[in-house]
Parts: sequence; C-alpha cells; structure tokens
Amino acid sequence: MTSSHGRGLHLAAAVDQPSAYDADSYVELVRLAESGGLDFVTLDDTFARPGPDALSVLSRVAPRTGRIGLVPTVTVTHTEPFHVQAAVATLDWVSRGRAGWRIDVSTTEGEARLFGRRHAAPADALWQEAGEVAQVAAELWDSWPDEAGIRATATGDSGDRDRPHHVDFQGSAFSVKGPSTVPRPPQGHPVRVVDATEGQARRTAARYADVALVRAASSAQAGAVRSELRASAEKSGRDPDTLRVLVSLVVDLGDGEHAAEPGHGGGGPRQTAQGPLYRGGPVDLAELIAAWHGDRTVDGFHLTPVEPRRDLERLVNGTVALLQHRGLFRTFYPGSTLREHLGLARPANRYAVPGGAS
Repeated sequence: MTSSHGRGLHLAAAVDQPSAYDADSYVELVRLAESGGLDFVTLDDTFARPGPDALSVLSRVAPRTGRIGLVPTVTVTHTEPFHVQAAVATLDWVSRGRAGWRIDVSTTEGEARLFGRRHAAPADALWQEAGEVAQVAAELWDSWPDEAGIRATATGDSGDRDRPHHVDFQGSAFSVKGPSTVPRPPQGHPVRVVDATEGQARRTAARYADVALVRAASSAQAGAVRSELRASAEKSGRDPDTLRVLVSLVVDLGDGEHAAEPGHGGGGPRQTAQGPLYRGGPVDLAELIAAWHGDRTVDGFHLTPVEPRRDLERLVNGTVALLQHRGLFRTFYPGSTLREHLGLARPANRYAVPGGAS
C-alpha cells in the first residue's frame, strides 16, 4: 500500500536487550518484527557498553530469518574502514541482501583511551571522517564487478571482466587501498543509516545516508528536519527522493488499550532525556503514526520498545495490525532485499557505468 503522497509507510524497530547475550533471544524478537512486515530492525552497539557485538549477533540471526532488514550499529571512529566495509558486505551476503549499517561515531574520552588515544576528536571532525568512511565503503563495494566472485568460483576462471578495480582513497584521517576482499554485495550498497538528530551528523546523513533517523516531538518538527535533509541532499548532488527520513520514538505500550497520556497520542510524544517518548496504548500509537505520515512530514518511524518483548509484541499485534487493516502498511514483503522494502533502487557500479554516483 502507498500513502496519499505516493510513498509507502516505513516501520522499523530496535531489538536492544541490555542483559541478553544469547542469539536465540534476538532471533525471537527479530522474527516477531518480521511477522509484522517491518522494514528492518536495529541493534545498537558502543565501545564502552558491555554486551555482544551487534554485527556478529545479526549475522547469527540472518539465516534464521527470511525477509526483514538487519541493521547493526558499527562505530567508524577508531576502526579500520577497510574492515568495516568488508564486515557489512559479508552481512549482506549471509542475509541475501538484507543488510544495513547504522553509522556512528565515538565522542568520549573514555572510549578514545580504550584505543590508546589521549583525546576524542571534535564532533565535526568525527562526522567528516564518518562521511569519508561511507564514501570509501561504497567505492570498495563497487571495486568488484557484479557477481564476479560467483562466476570465478563457479568456472575456476577469472577473466578481465571479473577483475576488481583498484581503489586508492585518501581521507582526512586515513587512507585505504583496495579492492575489497569481499565481492560486490547483493544490494550493491548495503543500506546506510544515520541518526541525523544532531547538526554535525545531519550533514553526513544528507550526503551519504539512505535512511536518516530523527528525534522529533511533533509532526511539524519532523517535517522541518525532513525538508532540511532533503534540501541538503539535493545541494550535495543527490536526488532527495533517495533519502528516507524516519522519526525515532521510544515507546512504552504498558498501558494496554488505555488512551495515551496527555501530551501523547495525537498530541505528540513527550520529550525526555532518552528522546521523544510515547506512552499509551497500541491504538493511539497507530493514530499518531497515521496522522504524522498523513501530514507528509515523515517517511516512517523507528520505534524503540521500553520493554523489548512486551512492547514489540503489542506493537506488531496491535499497532501494526491496525495500520494494515486500514491499508496504511503492507501485509507482506513484495521484495526480498532491504532496498526493495524501502523503495530504493540498487545502485549501479560506478566503475561499470561512467559517472556513477556514491
């Protein structure tokens, strides 16, 4: 189903579980989200917080799920861009084209010391570096012709058309030489996601992200940020229609079918230290989602449950089911890749097509 402004509603959910270390608990949540047809799930990660590596967890989840997108946070500060792109490309292969990559930076002195650095760089420099990592990742993903590795493996012969392209990238804080060690991913470029709430991150998102997440406490605020992001994307030479802007909300559905508290529901979520918080029932959350999307201010929502199992179940069986019943959200996956879920084209290989874009 498409919305009144010609674009479908996109829904995603976080599956973070602070005390969970076993893969089965994540598989359970991701399968639940998949049963509701959500575009993708995210799994957060930082250097400082104890817990399993998000990318490794979702690589374990991949073969036990079928359609839903898998988007781990991968911090690019203090890490090697070559290894990051190879890991994300591998997730795209093992998931058969369902990988995303939530790009983040490390801003704290404590995390810098973990890597033997005395000080953290300023946020502007960190996000400039993050943009450069996104850029070189795309170049490395394109360094192999489409399906070259598959043809070479199948035939035992690697002709000229299958030879990878050499990449020599010089950034402000690193340099990378290619080609990648991983053949071009099934999606061409796995989906790049950036939390664009802060100004420094917003510039990087406008230029490089396929999905921008924003924390907004009103439809008008969300619309203003979306307009700014689309305008910045166009100024950087991108088609703004290749950028999806999703509002990030923390959701507490513990009140069951009771009406949303004052300040929630149709009136908008309440601003908290963790971001905008919706507290109420699944029905009023569906009303909020329908109203904001109907206002043409957002492309969708990224929802973080306060209590993962309880709230995700109520989200899927209550909120999503109601949106599907009203024809506002799809009831099945029409495609198999995350790009297809998001209505994004598979990028052409820049080295195969003259003037290829990043």
